[in-house]
Amino acid sequence: MDESLNQTRDWQQLADDIKQWGRELGLQKVGISDIQLSVAEARHFERLAKGYHGEMDYLASHGHKRTRPAELVPGTIRIISVRMDYLPAQGADPEAVLNDPNKAYISRYALGRDYHKVLRKRLQKLATRIEQHIGGFGYRVFTDSAPVLERPIAEKAGLGWIGKHSNLLTEHTGSWFFLGEIYTDLPLPVDTPVAPHCGTCTACIDVCPTRAIVAPYEVDARLCISYLTIELRGAIPEELRPQLGNRIYGCDDCQLFCPWNRFATPSPEVDFLPRHALDDSTLIELFAWDEETFLQRTEGSPIRRIGHQRWLRNIAVALGNAPHSTTTIAALRSRLDHPSALVREHVQWALERQQA
Repeated sequence: MDESLNQTRDWQQLADDIKQWGRELGLQKVGISDIQLSVAEARHFERLAKGYHGEMDYLASHGHKRTRPAELVPGTIRIISVRMDYLPAQGADPEAVLNDPNKAYISRYALGRDYHKVLRKRLQKLATRIEQHIGGFGYRVFTDSAPVLERPIAEKAGLGWIGKHSNLLTEHTGSWFFLGEIYTDLPLPVDTPVAPHCGTCTACIDVCPTRAIVAPYEVDARLCISYLTIELRGAIPEELRPQLGNRIYGCDDCQLFCPWNRFATPSPEVDFLPRHALDDSTLIELFAWDEETFLQRTEGSPIRRIGHQRWLRNIAVALGNAPHSTTTIAALRSRLDHPSALVREHVQWALERQQA
């Protein structure tokens, strides 16, 4: 960046402009933070030492690049953090689906287009807008795509506070939103963090089906349904399978029952609307998808990353938790000779549950 510009530019005005441009691009909130993350760094390595990350080895790699932004992107002195709401404006009521054991519950964030693509494009447009306004500058855009401590960064940028479930919360919109960042060398004024407002509430801790929130602000991913259905590549531990209920991709319980999410407003983004009736499908319908159908109907969706085998694994567990029925048993038997040992194991477990 040109040093003469550094001396003459009105950085507060530029920060205000960036926030306005962000809103014009469909980003509900934009904040700015410095890169001092020493407190978050200590907590990050404490969680790793306890093994809470499970098989997510990427959280333990990259040394300090995750916790020290200037080591990831040299020259970084500020981070522009953004929030983009995703709660679908249309679709089946999530609690109604969750309460119907024959339906498949998919985390609300995964019902539509992959947010990585949607948010990254908006962030790039914002960076380009800044560049058009001030000329070339150093930056790099991130959307859950690199070693970045996005929630502590967003908290420092004033976008909300980290709740007891480890998600970011705001008073007016709850937690149904994605986060993204622009690392930059621009000396922008930083925003003030907001005060936390969880108080004595323990709703998220109390409602967690697998008790993954082992203490306030402390989540053991190895127990988390989102981890078990998305990140875990092997067999789901048998003792946890009954607690999964009908959740086949992710889990929203800690958000659904958080009091602050009563104030959440639906997202205006059409890209986040449900596709292929994934908000209100039966387990048997989705279990019948062959691999070609799975790939076709999850194109452009975050669900595709788990692959067809884990898709069937997850649904088999949910069918094992469903009420006894001959239709369910027939569906499970149709997969007993599946080429994957992983699928066969979970189908057999589910059949034993259905036939008990």
